[in-house]
Formats: sequence, C-alpha cells, structure tokens
Amino acid sequence: MAVDKSMNVLVVDDYKSMIRIVRGLLVQLGFTNIDEAADGETAFAMIRAKPYGLVLSDWNMQPVTGLELLRRVRAEPATRATPFVMVTAEAKVENVVAARQAGVNNYVIKPFTLAVLKQKLTSVLGEL
Repeated sequence: MAVDKSMNVLVVDDYKSMIRIVRGLLVQLGFTNIDEAADGETAFAMIRAKPYGLVLSDWNMQPVTGLELLRRVRAEPATRATPFVMVTAEAKVENVVAARQAGVNNYVIKPFTLAVLKQKLTSVLGEL
C-alpha cells in the first residue's frame, strides 16, 4: 500500500537552514503538508494540537532536546504511535541506544542524501 504523502509531517530543528534542506528533500519525495518547529517545546505543543503522520526531529536543541521530545511523544497515549525519526550529527552508539530505548522509529546521521532519507522513511512508513 502506498504511503499517503498528504499526511502532516513535522520537521523540528533549531537551524533554519536544516529545516529548509529537510523540507526540500521531503517535497522531492512528494510530501505536501510540512510544518516546522524550531524547538522541542513548540513541536510538542504542535503534536498535541494536530495529528502528524511523521515527525523528523533534530537531537541537539535547547531547552527541549529531540530525545526529550521523543520521550514526551511516546508518553502520551494519543501520540504514542506517531512515526518518529531522529536526525542528528551525533553518531555515538550511546545516543543511538538511548533513542532506540525511547522508541525512535529510525535514525538519520547528518549529512545525508535524498536516497538515504528515502530509505530511512521507507523502513518506517512503507514504500514511498
């Protein structure tokens, strides 16, 4: 079954340039409804207010990190099953383990290509 590319997608990153890059890649993959947040606190409020079919979040943000955002999303019954992909420059094993333990669906290491993002999202959502 094909992925509904009109689903709401949330991109969370404290760098506007990174949001622009990820948004551009998502558009290339056919996604049309892309929201953005500059921090985990704003993102969590958005996730509680509107259903998202996918969240792509940076790890290193203040005051709420991507990992803390993931934990909050997983703690809420209404958002527990929301597909969540962590995007980070950190390739440390302990970070990958912590994200997995918190319930992340996949992990993308920066910098990444369109092909890598497509492969990661396909593993989470199904064929794009």
